[in-house]
Amino acid sequence: MSASRVSPLVVALLLAGCASLTPPAVDATGGVAPPAEWSAAGGTRPEASVPAESLADWWQRFGDPELSRLIAEALAANTDVTSARAALRQARALQSVERAQAGPRLDASGSAQRSRSNSGSASNSFRAGFDASWEPDVFGGNRAGVAARDADAQASAANLGDVQVSVAAEVALAYLALRGSEARLAIARDNLASQQDTAQITQWRVQAGLATSLESEQARGSVEQTRAQIPSLQKAIAQSRHQLALLTGRTVGALQLAESTVLPQPAADLALAFPADTLRQRADVRAAEARVRAAAQRVVQADAARYPSFSLSGSLGLQALTLSGLTGGGALASSLLAGVSLPIFDGGAATAQRDAQQAAFEQSHEALRGTVLVALKDVEDALVALQRDRERLATLQQAAEAAGNAALLARQRYASGLIDFQTVLETQRSLLSAQDNVASSRVDVATDHVRLYKALGGGWTPDPNNSTTS
Repeated sequence: MSASRVSPLVVALLLAGCASLTPPAVDATGGVAPPAEWSAAGGTRPEASVPAESLADWWQRFGDPELSRLIAEALAANTDVTSARAALRQARALQSVERAQAGPRLDASGSAQRSRSNSGSASNSFRAGFDASWEPDVFGGNRAGVAARDADAQASAANLGDVQVSVAAEVALAYLALRGSEARLAIARDNLASQQDTAQITQWRVQAGLATSLESEQARGSVEQTRAQIPSLQKAIAQSRHQLALLTGRTVGALQLAESTVLPQPAADLALAFPADTLRQRADVRAAEARVRAAAQRVVQADAARYPSFSLSGSLGLQALTLSGLTGGGALASSLLAGVSLPIFDGGAATAQRDAQQAAFEQSHEALRGTVLVALKDVEDALVALQRDRERLATLQQAAEAAGNAALLARQRYASGLIDFQTVLETQRSLLSAQDNVASSRVDVATDHVRLYKALGGGWTPDPNNSTTS
């Protein structure tokens, strides 16, 4: 082996001891300092952080088997979830490809050749052997590529978790909207029956000469106004069912779900996570952080391309004039080649590529910062909404109780001829409005819980090593 062939390998081995290029620093919070406590937490600090595992199946806290079943079906069959799973498999396959390309390569080869000279004589030549190649990763470009693919796989795994979080929340919101509309429909029908009874009483009073036709028409108008609310509620129920069918990956007719007027309410013993804990639990934040790490490694990969690259290749095989000669030992042939490639002039392409990757890193860092800010905002919004909607529900419940008492008294006094019919109409309208508002407010409180669970990072199970989801 000549010195000219060995010297590049020697240089490569000597340079292998040099320090690898360093990727840009990555801040898991995107440079955003999480506050010490939630400003909308009602003035109370959380007693302890909420482990991600305790929020993974937050829908169980509603105590509704139908809701749990629908979410389980959606997480298994929703098209966004299955697509995200396929994307994760793709990312892991590319991760394996990158790892394999960074290591040595060994190929088996074989050839057969037949040649004929001008004199007409023919000769055969057969060869079989192995070819090996390897590129020493002196400046860390290959390692950076592997690390970037690892981060891509982590981002894909966290993205799957983010899709699961969104799908579970969407199913819960559609289910609560469905049950809320069914409850409001029952209220409308109950009030319609009560108003029909009042209209009948009014008709009897008209026949007895105790009331005028004006009161009769007013009663009929009130009945029809209430009746007109029923188709709108039935439309909302049908659309919520259609949404649930879509989310669970089935056709509208295939969704089997019994009617119910019971609106599930979550347990009220949720302890809030600290802001920093929330950021660590949220799948979208983890995905954004992993994409920043991938971009940082690609900066190193592009930077390493500006430096010399080294290669080592060799072959070992048998050559013979006949095919049987190969099995008999043949002539042993071997070669070893070391090479070096040094970019001298490329018009600034390598530097521009490195600058492009640096800009991509800065973009991903800003995207992470934006994701963190959105995460903090989501929790604050959910806390404010939950606190205020709880206060509103308590007030509406008192109003509904008073409206019910007033409607009952008005009907009794009207039947006795003690008050005019206008008072009856007003109390009935007030009762319907108050009961409908209570039902809507219950839905608002329940959906506030769903949005809070989602904002806190619930709905998925992060891997302890931040590499996979379960």
